[in-house]
Amino acid sequence: MSGPVLGVAGIAIMFAALFILRIPAGFTMAIVGFLGLAYATSFQAALGMIGTEMWNIFSGYGLTVIPMFILVGEFVHYAGYNDSLYHATHRWFGHHRGGLAITTIMASAAFSAISGSNTATAATMSTVAIPAMKKYGYHPILNAGAVAAGSTLGVLIPPSIVLVVYGIYTGQSIGKLFFGNVIPSVIATVLIAATVWLICRRHPDWGPAAEKSSWRERFQALPEALDIIVLFLVIMAALFTGLVTATEAAAVSCTLGLAICLARRKLSLEGFFAAVKDTVRISCMVFMIIAGAVVFGRFLAITRLPFEAAAWIGSLTMPKTVLLGLILLCYIIGGCIMDALAFLLISLPIFYPLIIGMGYDPIWFGQVVTIVTTMGAIMPPIGICCYVVAGMAKDIPLATVFKGAFYYIPAYVVAIILLILFPYGTVMILSNLVR
Repeated sequence: MSGPVLGVAGIAIMFAALFILRIPAGFTMAIVGFLGLAYATSFQAALGMIGTEMWNIFSGYGLTVIPMFILVGEFVHYAGYNDSLYHATHRWFGHHRGGLAITTIMASAAFSAISGSNTATAATMSTVAIPAMKKYGYHPILNAGAVAAGSTLGVLIPPSIVLVVYGIYTGQSIGKLFFGNVIPSVIATVLIAATVWLICRRHPDWGPAAEKSSWRERFQALPEALDIIVLFLVIMAALFTGLVTATEAAAVSCTLGLAICLARRKLSLEGFFAAVKDTVRISCMVFMIIAGAVVFGRFLAITRLPFEAAAWIGSLTMPKTVLLGLILLCYIIGGCIMDALAFLLISLPIFYPLIIGMGYDPIWFGQVVTIVTTMGAIMPPIGICCYVVAGMAKDIPLATVFKGAFYYIPAYVVAIILLILFPYGTVMILSNLVR
């Protein structure tokens, strides 16, 4: 069996294990990758290669940025800042038609700026926003769809764990990735909120307006929400000035986040230990996906499938924009059928060299591919955010959640088109400023 054919067979076996045997993605990639290496070389050689790769990846302290960013998000979650954020945005936007749905999206964006996780944002906002929208008679489609779509911002807005892993895997500056993501995140958030406005114009009864808050009530709701904004600005300022590395910025944000929660007397001892426990669980899951992707990537490199595929695609007489469209289509499909982070790490060995060879900027591509794979979080059959929302809202069927989320797909498509048409104005203008 030739190398590229063996690589294709390995990919087929991996997807079969994922969907038929239901083995988690990290373990699937690790097992199939190791067995493939052993078949292509020998059992002892496979052990040696895997040991070397694991040491090279996990012996450095760069990966510590992941658990620290997760930990600060968990501190904020267990300190109850999700309620504060929702309360503040509700005071400002809740009196408009569809205002509670827009409130949910804005609060999700603010929480995502610290959490960096779409599932954490989905679970958090489901418990806060869905009951409030039910109280004011919001249609279940608008209710559940807004929560699901808003929660996807957890992957887009810095400190996005997907961008962190992308930066580590490709060797790109995490600071540049974070700042390059600022404008795309704003674009996506505005477009998702604008979708609510359009839905309510077509179905006015789906999102009735809540009572209007006084200006005094609006400003009284701001202080605790400002804590999160200050925390986010400290992280970004530290990265922008180059005074600290991404890992050091994560440590600073974690320390500052804990200090803010304690100073406000919002984090109990039980909440602290729960945050640490959840951080360990989520971090282990992310690290297992990374480890599995490293093993599987090494297997694909041995088979030379990525290089052969890149050479074949590069030889096609197509405009590079068409090739880019085909690559992004693969990411949309991949994001639909498996975890976005797992698919990103599986696909990077194949597509990343091709993208660089075509002359695209790696920082820009990181933003585009993050938005594209995020679409999968609200698309069937694996849209994880929709499953989380349906699990938290027992009386809203999963089909209704998917239907509501589907209204927001055009917002993602428009955001992607804007990034492709204006790469400098949307990404490079800020990323190039980072030292």
